[in-house]
Amino acid sequence: MKDEGFNASSMRTAWLIVVLLIPVALLNYLDRQMLAAMKGSMMTDIPDIGSKANWGLVLGSFKWVYAILSPLGGYLSDRLNRRNVICASLLVWSAVTWYMGHVHSFPELLTARALMGVSEAFYIPAALALITDFHLGETRSRAVGFHQMGIYLGVILGGFAGFAAESPDIGWRAAFDWCGAVGVFYALPLFFLLRNPPVRPDAPTAGPSFFSAFRALLTNRNFLLLALYFTLPALAGWVVKDWMPDILREQFGLGQGQAGVSAVLYVQIASLIGVGIGGWLADRWMRRTERGRIFVSALGMSLFLPALFGVGNAGTLLVAVGFLILFGLGWGFFDCNNMPILCQLVQPELRATGYGLMNLVSISCGGLADWGFGVMRDAHVPVNVIFGSFAAIALLSVGVVLCIRPNAALRR
Repeated sequence: MKDEGFNASSMRTAWLIVVLLIPVALLNYLDRQMLAAMKGSMMTDIPDIGSKANWGLVLGSFKWVYAILSPLGGYLSDRLNRRNVICASLLVWSAVTWYMGHVHSFPELLTARALMGVSEAFYIPAALALITDFHLGETRSRAVGFHQMGIYLGVILGGFAGFAAESPDIGWRAAFDWCGAVGVFYALPLFFLLRNPPVRPDAPTAGPSFFSAFRALLTNRNFLLLALYFTLPALAGWVVKDWMPDILREQFGLGQGQAGVSAVLYVQIASLIGVGIGGWLADRWMRRTERGRIFVSALGMSLFLPALFGVGNAGTLLVAVGFLILFGLGWGFFDCNNMPILCQLVQPELRATGYGLMNLVSISCGGLADWGFGVMRDAHVPVNVIFGSFAAIALLSVGVVLCIRPNAALRR
């Protein structure tokens, strides 16, 4: 049942918000993913990077800075004008992306990657909170899913960056230059077209203080379970995103460009399909039970177990790609329902803060996973052993999400 007053005009505005934010989500992940796909060219051009452990540190530095600042970004997104937070974040991280095309040493690259973490920490909590402010129960998972499709498209395009890096007419520096420029120029029209959330009649006149907001979240059992659930799959998810091009290149003797495309294209297309199916299924299942989104997310996570075990033991590229597709489908089911589930656990004025806190835990652990994977690969730990451990963690996460109990009063 739709809320009173939520008419056709409101619905058009709600979907316009999603359409405007999809390109921002695309740039958000394109700017991140290019680095992984261009590893070989960048390490050749910046020789003082030196080792895989150092490369893992570059990947991890973004995540640690991003994670630490995400709760602050979420809190400010709950207190300030969400449109302004989104546009400022896009403008700054795009400028940093342009700067990354002009670094010449390992310390400069590490600094630029950390600066990108500062600027991007504000976007995802603000964007998802804005979407859920406009989209009520009937369309919430689908709306978040469509936004996440922009993320997957960005990762797909980032996978092709390896070809750009190898091209004598483009190179990795020009790739960063162009992507940064596009983001800077999109920020201006976005500012004028994007809308702020509608004012709710029951909205508090003043939001909770910084410490009160975090106390409310950290004493909420179901929120803590969701934060744990949000974190466990990210250990494998970040390694797949950041290291899979290098894994496929080494395991199957591929070129940098082919490895980058093989690592991201099929899994992200599968994720695109997964968020579409998962969002639709979750919104329909919610008509029968308030745990509908939880069940759909758990179903997606159950696909991780065979997918991760299979990726670690694949003997051919075709088999590896097949299991990556299965992983992508599961990730889509998982990804389109995290914010909608959060909306069933906490008040609207705590949603961006809550998502920022979830990012803090999840991405901090993801950064450690990136660094740890590099260390283990330097120590020649077999890939199948590493991914077998990830599969066991996926099984644990299914049990965690099924323990979450939504607050029926917060369904909308």
